Amino acid sequence: MSDYTLKTENSKLSILHVSSARTWRGGEQQLAYLLEELKAAGLDQEVLCVKGSEIAAFCQKNSLSYRVYQKRMSTNPMIGWEIKQLCKKYQIDLIHVHDSHAHTFAYLGAVFGNKTPIVVSRRVDFPIGKNGLAQQKYHHPSVKKILCVSEEIRRVLLKNYRFPQKAVVVHSGVDLEKFDYPASDILHRAFDLPSDRPIIANIAAIAPHKDYFTFVDTVEILVREKVPASFLIIGGDGGEQEMIEAYIQEKNLGSHIILTGYRTDIPEILPEIDLLLFTSKTEGLGTSLLDAMACGVPIVATAAGGIPEIVEDGITGLLAPVGDAEILAKHVEEMLHDKTLQSRLVAQAREKVNRFTKKHMAQNTLEQYGSIVQTQKL
Repeated sequence: MSDYTLKTENSKLSILHVSSARTWRGGEQQLAYLLEELKAAGLDQEVLCVKGSEIAAFCQKNSLSYRVYQKRMSTNPMIGWEIKQLCKKYQIDLIHVHDSHAHTFAYLGAVFGNKTPIVVSRRVDFPIGKNGLAQQKYHHPSVKKILCVSEEIRRVLLKNYRFPQKAVVVHSGVDLEKFDYPASDILHRAFDLPSDRPIIANIAAIAPHKDYFTFVDTVEILVREKVPASFLIIGGDGGEQEMIEAYIQEKNLGSHIILTGYRTDIPEILPEIDLLLFTSKTEGLGTSLLDAMACGVPIVATAAGGIPEIVEDGITGLLAPVGDAEILAKHVEEMLHDKTLQSRLVAQAREKVNRFTKKHMAQNTLEQYGSIVQTQKL
């Protein structure tokens, strides 16, 4: 991306990224990709993030300029004041907020008189709240663009948003070079899995919107149908692990489903997985699906949120209605048994994922930055 030449009138474009996340999930990975690409493009960037957060560690490791704050509450006005001061000190051209609390902090900065334009990344597929704060921070004149990670997110946003011209789609992206590993036996060795059984897994935090209850229900059907497979839940606790573990025991599936916990070696273990079973009930886009497509892993998923924009039913994977374990199980069996279908879907998925790279995401984001800067000049 060294061909990026977008500049303001007198200097390089300067961006302040604001994050309030402590842990590392899909949104933080997208921020990391964006920081990497814009750094390569030569843009000036500052990152304001939570002390002790994964993003702070990433910035330190990659020599990115960052500041930290103590996140004590989601509406801390002092962080808004700090944003205003940082914008003045570093002559920031744009503030890019990467989650809801970060948006609140930037809005508070605007209330304190900060005139710096705000760009909002939106990844969730539910309408913005009707309460005063939500409406005020989204409709504040400082908000110049809302970057929706899918067409579905934009559609849902516009239910309660009055400025459709500000809402644009910038799809999430993946680093295709990161997924260039041969098939391994890491999971087989770590969990003593039979070599003659396919691995069916989901890779996602154990959080409510990932709907692991439906994953467990689907496994129950497959076990009842005597489908030989090893079933893995690959992800850390996102608030529901205890409930999912109890549900697994209630279904007498403790000997069939393995919870691996959070793993940092996803690029290495993905080629070892024979099928990704993705059961979300809400989803912005689903970058784990893009990762699987890049690795040639066949996909069975629910048609939640923006998922159908990347997993086209019968073209790049197989889709089922949200919560429908019966159809999910049917699709799993079809995918495992019909190798011709599987090969065709995987090949088409590999082709499609080339349109969802981190370079495309950063280029599209940068174009939106540029449109704001040019408008501000007029």
